[in-house]
Amino acid sequence: MNTITVLIAEDDDAVRDALLVLLRSEGIRARAFASGADLLANLPEVDAACVITDVRMPDMDGIEVVQRLKALKGDAWPVVVITGHADVPMAVQMMKAGVVDFIEKPFDPNRLLEAVRGCLGHLSVLEGARQSRAEVAERIAQLSQRETQVFRALVEGRSNKEIAADLEISPRTVEIFRAKVMSKMQAKSLSALVRMGLTAPAE
Repeated sequence: MNTITVLIAEDDDAVRDALLVLLRSEGIRARAFASGADLLANLPEVDAACVITDVRMPDMDGIEVVQRLKALKGDAWPVVVITGHADVPMAVQMMKAGVVDFIEKPFDPNRLLEAVRGCLGHLSVLEGARQSRAEVAERIAQLSQRETQVFRALVEGRSNKEIAADLEISPRTVEIFRAKVMSKMQAKSLSALVRMGLTAPAE
């Protein structure tokens, strides 16, 4: 079961309830709001979420909801739009605003689920990458100053001899620090260590 929540902004009670039932019956976590303004006023404190919004709603239309979410959350909150009043200019405007899918009412449940699962799959990949970066950063924080210097030099592709010359230590000492770095970073190979360095958050 995906732990990322789908947030629904829909002013039609029947449609809102139908969306909740559909998603939850598929094991997808979902919350619903009666308007876009209500959604934006109660955004959960999470890194990622998928949003389904209608276009024509009281107080704030779907286009503004999409634009506000894009400004606040970027690609971490993909949006699927549903509407009963679709036209080509509106669809183009929505896609330019960053919507990942545009579905007309009455919507096909399978079509909607396909769009939502696509969003959730994309977010799962992003979340996995974020967690990996966080783990690498945590391991780097455990390195001593000298170990960090050796780690950075290895990631840059420097040889033991070059590192020894740069740090004014013996090649044998570099080998000792290199072994410690590999152990603390939980790297099974030099290539794995380099990948960690390349994906590590910038200092």
